[in-house]
Amino acid sequence: MARGRLLHILGIGLPLLLIAPHAVTAGEPARAETDTEIKLDYERYTLDNGLEVILHRDTKAPLVSTNIWYHVGSGDEVPGHSGFAHLFEHMMFQGAKHIGEDVHFDILREIGASGVNGTTNSDRTNYYETVPAHEIETALWLESDRMGYMLDLLNEKSLENQIDVVRNERRQRYDNVPYGLERFAVAAALYPEGHPYRYLTIGKHEDLENASVGDVRAFFQKWYVPSNATLVIAGDFEIDEAKAMVDKWFGTFPELPKPDHVAVPVPVLDKNVYSTLDDSFARMPRVHWAWHSPAMLAEGDLELDVVAAALGSSGWGRLTKRLVDDEQIAQSVWVYQSGSGFSGIFNVVVTLTPGDSEEKQANVSHAIEEELAKLIAEGPTPEEVARHVIGTESNFVWGLEELGARANQLQFFNHYAGDPGYPAEYLARLQAITPQSVRAAAQTYLARPHAEILTLPAPEDTDPKDPPKAKRAKKGAK
Repeated sequence: MARGRLLHILGIGLPLLLIAPHAVTAGEPARAETDTEIKLDYERYTLDNGLEVILHRDTKAPLVSTNIWYHVGSGDEVPGHSGFAHLFEHMMFQGAKHIGEDVHFDILREIGASGVNGTTNSDRTNYYETVPAHEIETALWLESDRMGYMLDLLNEKSLENQIDVVRNERRQRYDNVPYGLERFAVAAALYPEGHPYRYLTIGKHEDLENASVGDVRAFFQKWYVPSNATLVIAGDFEIDEAKAMVDKWFGTFPELPKPDHVAVPVPVLDKNVYSTLDDSFARMPRVHWAWHSPAMLAEGDLELDVVAAALGSSGWGRLTKRLVDDEQIAQSVWVYQSGSGFSGIFNVVVTLTPGDSEEKQANVSHAIEEELAKLIAEGPTPEEVARHVIGTESNFVWGLEELGARANQLQFFNHYAGDPGYPAEYLARLQAITPQSVRAAAQTYLARPHAEILTLPAPEDTDPKDPPKAKRAKKGAK
């Protein structure tokens, strides 16, 4: 199935967003015309120390969501330190000087908080919680203490504990699951040694094992500074009171240099890259094609979402209908455009029906090649574009309902577009998509060399406890 763009647009009022789709017939513009009105209320300002603050007031429920993004992710890592951004996400929950050791979750649980967590990707690390409105200052105190005083409780024991946790997470989510090795194989095929996207956000076991207290301290001092962070407060509060609390808990931190983010160029493949893997956890063969593609919200990013929908949508995607419904040689088809800060990856993933059949694999590859060639040559139909646009708009609107999600969406657009109020521009871009613009993006990005990863179930006598291993790999032009 195609994966729709999961913009982290979670909340903001609800903004007034009225969508009135009309039927699209041949010869009409290929977009679904809409009457859209957005009202997204927020205030953005910056403290003297560089901390960026975004306030969004919504009094519909007595709740407040605090959400802080540190603008550092695995894309900022250097060779030998892979996985540090994600490791640090875990370290931030270990405790700080005034909070105490390992009580962050306990404090939030006692005050009735919900949605408490942190996440890391290639571009940023975030921390968030939703609390009863009268506990807003508790949430700000917690975030303040670990921003300013986390290093006071850093020691070998706490570091070793979280290294073990992260390495175990890698085993559970990557090393010992079906098709887990496939993600590393795709990254290795597309990115050379030294490129931060090569190692995935989870990092390498050896880099995590070698992490020292000094390394972690240096990472914190460089990246976890007010000038590299954005705090969003969304919910039921008074603006002046919130500003006073922000100044109280964050305003006294010193102004420290904002770290430089070194943009990493997109690698260029001069020929297709092929790799075949044995996977002792997989039960069915899988074919995965991947191309370098635009960065998040860059030109062509939204258009490649349409290509993904036209190929992989459940019920109407071209590849899904052909391989799953008609020929019945595939169990599932998953097509998606995944943009990041420096560049993206366009993926076509087909899980075959049981049976290691070379003829079946060849037929799947032929179908991918044929359907892509047709889209590149002709573009999608007006109906396919309209269907994707209407569905994406609907998901966008409903995604604004939950308060914590809304706060995160403000962060998302602020980070990637430099504007928390970008939803109107985003919808305008979405509604302006045409078959011609989709075709142009497909010609630009999908007519290039790509990576092909074939995952095969390991022989029956393989010990399932053994991690998946590369069976054979070859490189060459198709």
